[in-house]
This record gives sequence, C-alpha cells and structure tokens, in this order.
Amino acid sequence: MLGVCSLKGGVGKTSVTLGLASAALERGVRTLVVDLDPQGDSTMALGVERPDGDVSYVLDEPSGDTVKAATAVAGWADDGLDVLVGSERTVLHDRLDDSDLDRLGSALAWLSDYGLVIVDCPPSLGGLTRTGLAACDRAVVVTEPGLFSVMAVGRALRTVDELRRGPAPALQPLGIVVNRVRARSIEQAYRLEELQSLYGPLLLTPPIPERAALQQSQGAARPIHSWPGPAADELAGAFDLLLDRALRAPKTR
Repeated sequence: MLGVCSLKGGVGKTSVTLGLASAALERGVRTLVVDLDPQGDSTMALGVERPDGDVSYVLDEPSGDTVKAATAVAGWADDGLDVLVGSERTVLHDRLDDSDLDRLGSALAWLSDYGLVIVDCPPSLGGLTRTGLAACDRAVVVTEPGLFSVMAVGRALRTVDELRRGPAPALQPLGIVVNRVRARSIEQAYRLEELQSLYGPLLLTPPIPERAALQQSQGAARPIHSWPGPAADELAGAFDLLLDRALRAPKTR
C-alpha cells in the first residue's frame, strides 16, 4: 500500500495519485484508490457513482462490510480500478490519536484482490494523514520546487519517521516526487538542486513537468494515458516510471 502525502496544499498531491492510478490501469494492475482527503478530489476526478457508504463510515466501523459498501468502480474503466470514496464527513476523524491510527489498516486488511492500493492523504499533519500513512508500507511525499513546499518536505519525512518508530513500524519512505516543474524557471532549478543536495536518493526521477494536459484530462474525468498529444504522452511516461518504482519496493508486511 502506498500513501501519497504532502504537508502543503496546492502541490498536486491528488494529481500524482491520479497519475499513478492511470499508469496502473494502463498496465493492468488492479488498483484501489482510497480518498482520505475531505475535499474528495480523487473521487470526483475518477468519475465515481457514489455507493451507500464512504470512507468516513469505514473509519467509524472498520470491517469488510463497510469497506464493500464504500467502494465503487471508477468511471475511467469498466473494471480494474476502484475507489474507496471520499467524504466531507471524514474531517471528523482528523483528531484521531495514535491509539486509533489502525482503523484504516484494519479495514483494508479485509482486501486481497488488489495489486496496488493508493491512499490519497489530506495536505496536513492531522489524524487523517497519520491514519492513512499508518495503513501503508510506503509513503510518497509530493512537493513542487518552491521555497515553502521544499520546507514542508522535511516535516513530512519527519512524520513518516515518527510513525515508523511508533504505531506504524512497517512504514518506509518511497521517496519525494517533485511536481509541476517548469524547465525554464531559474528559481525552480535552484530549488531542485536544493532538494537533490538535501535528500539525494530519496528524490524520485523523473520530476513531473507542468503541463495543461494533466488538468484537462482530470477535468474530463479521463486517465492521462488516454489523453491525446505529446504533452500527455510525456506525463504518462513519467507516471509509468513512478509506478515502476512503487511496484519494485519490497513489501514490509
């Protein structure tokens, strides 16, 4: 299970989640996206017809039944990509303490037919993010090459380390994804060098370029791999490589 997180909004965390889901769908890897962000952007972009339940009810009562009631097939395809749908009500769980962080993991333990589970966490350090990461084997930290986003990377990695040393000993960082990169920006080039010097091998390559095709495909509720044009092809290739890295990571439980 892969947790996608950031501690700063607006860096494209959900876009990375959707790009990974698109790459997995294209490759035939049966995938579940868990929309833990109260904004529910993954649920909306995946074109889900809402079921009776949602992820907040799963956190209320973790069980195989509540997971089943809250899971729907994504509108991107007839089969192969499901969504544990998000809800504004999930924010009520953002104050969970460490004794309750196993709720999502306990619920997802009922699942056995997915090759990949991606948890889209909120852009904060609250109980929801910690609950999402505690359910995962690996964590991806999403950032963009700007001053405040770079500063947030360190806080996110410290959170992963704290969880690993405490309630989530199986959790390990997969690495840092740098999103929305503009090739001709001097400031961004400086921040990329800064990230490389600070985090070295944790910096995943290639970075994700800023392309309008990503927003266009999401607005149309379509995977980037099905969107036409060379910009979409470039993005699809970057997400393919990121998926390769995620699937190669050894399981820790």
